[in-house]
Amino acid sequence: MDSQVCSNRWVRVRYRLFDAQGEAIETGEREWTYLHGGYGSVFPGIERVLEGAQAGESRSVRLEPIDAFGEYDASLVQLAPRRRFPPALERGMSFEGVPGEADDGRIHIVTDFTDDTVVLDANHPLAGMALRFDLQVLDVREATPEEIDDELRRADAESDDEADDEADDEADDEPDDRADPAQRDGDDDAR
Repeated sequence: MDSQVCSNRWVRVRYRLFDAQGEAIETGEREWTYLHGGYGSVFPGIERVLEGAQAGESRSVRLEPIDAFGEYDASLVQLAPRRRFPPALERGMSFEGVPGEADDGRIHIVTDFTDDTVVLDANHPLAGMALRFDLQVLDVREATPEEIDDELRRADAESDDEADDEADDEADDEPDDRADPAQRDGDDDAR
């Protein structure tokens, strides 16, 4: 059996992750398995560098922020009232959405807090960073038609979720003429 990385083959990879200065971001090596061929479960730059590699072969790739976890977006940092959070709050804790608000589908990480306010960041922890992946192909095998169909369904479902999130974001940016005028002006105490 041919052990070359190409479309519709499962690839098992061992990797190490470094920042732009060559400092390890994670200790030790990690492994993951993905279906090669643009199914969205691995960065396209990693797929490009692994295309044609054989089991046992090692390669390295540097990804700019836009090709990895995106640029850092300051608009994803927000303040929330401390009273909405558990008493045993710590920096680094994560929440699905902001407590007391509609779920936005993001993971928010506590970066700081006072007695009154919590600072939350919904950026990926590696957003804004150029990354280097040192990769070793451990195993390559042909995917079955069923596995390919399953992966296509998963990719379609994720694509639909992302489209819904984008539509929600666009709707959030449009003024709501039905909203309470005091709320539009930012005066929550005027009610």
